[in-house]
Amino acid sequence: MTENLRHDLVVLDMAGTTVADGGLVERAFATAAERLGEDAATMIDYVRATMGESKISVFRHLFGGDETRARQANVAFEEAYGELVAGGLIAPVPGAAEAIGRLKEEGRTVVLTTGFARVTQDAILDALGWRDLVELTLCPADAGGRGRPYPDMVLGAFLRTGVVDDVRRIAVAGDTSYDMLSGVRAGAGIVAGVLTGAHGEAALKEHGATHVLASVAELPGAMARAEAYR
Repeated sequence: MTENLRHDLVVLDMAGTTVADGGLVERAFATAAERLGEDAATMIDYVRATMGESKISVFRHLFGGDETRARQANVAFEEAYGELVAGGLIAPVPGAAEAIGRLKEEGRTVVLTTGFARVTQDAILDALGWRDLVELTLCPADAGGRGRPYPDMVLGAFLRTGVVDDVRRIAVAGDTSYDMLSGVRAGAGIVAGVLTGAHGEAALKEHGATHVLASVAELPGAMARAEAYR
């Protein structure tokens, strides 16, 4: 009989997974490129392919390791995204807050993670009124500076919360290939891809998704079924 584990730590991505931003990442990137005098059209394919990755890492690649230029671009991006957030252009993914509420009612700890900088993450939380929604929120800087596809934020949630004694008791959910890789590399027992964001079912499965769901609203039910299976 397979060991039946309960997943008491749930690590959720924000933009594209719990937060519907309507493509604001691409809009903010285009604005940032324009402000720096760059041609966004030559870079957008890479930006799309690396959705979910720490934004500073994306800019380091795009600018060939020029740290000064990468940091300038990252600041411009964060400012542009923050302006869009302040303009009321984000909303919760339908059913996301309710799913988080259900998971918490079941005695699970929920952590929200992002590839954005802390200032942008906080702006999103404030815009949605989510400051008190979960116990812990993490950005790459909170995990030593490495975002996805590294496992650091998932493992940071594991260490900071201390609610589970085995990484297999972690559930991870996200909308990108990098979310899946991060969960797999952290050893999470459930790595759920959702179809409300950047990447489709094939890419999510290719990078390790154990489940592919229409949205995060389906996650509590999927977890319950997984835990009931023997």
